[in-house]
Amino acid sequence: MALSFPRSTKPSWPGGKQCAAALAFDLDGPTGDAMLDGSLSRNLRYFTEGAYGPWRALPRLLDLLKAHALKATFFVPTWVVLHWPGRCERILKEGHELAYHGHRHEVFKDCSLEEQREIMGRSRDVFATRLGVKPLGFRTPSGDWSDETAGMLTEFGVIYSSSMRGDDRPYFHVRADGARGLVEIPARWDIDDYTALAYFEDPDFPTGLDRISDYRLVEQNWRQEFLGYHRDGLCWTTIFHPKIVAKPGRLQILEGLFREINERPDVWVAHGAEIARWWIAESGEVS
Repeated sequence: MALSFPRSTKPSWPGGKQCAAALAFDLDGPTGDAMLDGSLSRNLRYFTEGAYGPWRALPRLLDLLKAHALKATFFVPTWVVLHWPGRCERILKEGHELAYHGHRHEVFKDCSLEEQREIMGRSRDVFATRLGVKPLGFRTPSGDWSDETAGMLTEFGVIYSSSMRGDDRPYFHVRADGARGLVEIPARWDIDDYTALAYFEDPDFPTGLDRISDYRLVEQNWRQEFLGYHRDGLCWTTIFHPKIVAKPGRLQILEGLFREINERPDVWVAHGAEIARWWIAESGEVS
């Protein structure tokens, strides 16, 4: 897969802003492995752990975003849209962005090109018929994709991805014909809330140690990561999950992070699509 990176180390942002910030949340619900392998119907606990995200965690997260006047991008499997349409409608009504994240949180790198097209076509139709929107962004549910995925996404009107890890600035994928393809807005696993806050019984790892990090340290780590991006004028985004980070006691982590962002008026807080359009415009191409 070819990539095109910018020459400048420090990008320029609208209005002379110092850096860009795209708050992003994956609203997975109970989609994923148990749904894909057919075991979900026999695993009520897995279902309820996932359903907690759109049912209970999302409303308090939206309340917190509103309290801090911040907007975000939500990557949502369309199975979740079908089962919690009211919650997804609220996301849109409060000025946030919805973007593609598979239908059942499929592993795109294990799917054929035609299977990927079928997933995207189904997702497009659900977003259009249930919510009246045509998303512009995509985040691969599995954190990886096949060589054909980036090109295929453009067939569905997608202009950006937030799936890869290769930079801390946006960059362009390059199509097979050499033309510029999708904008990539890279995220990073080390500021994924799962790495610090998700509890796993199987595998039982690390044994003998806490598997939930100290909330104060998590907040400090995320704030320091943001401040580093701000200092260097980069593009900061997140891989957060409402069912993980928007539990009552964990909102204090987001509170501290949101205050850190709002204390700096030179931060451009934007949807992923806004950042992608800016990057395209700055490159001299029209989307």
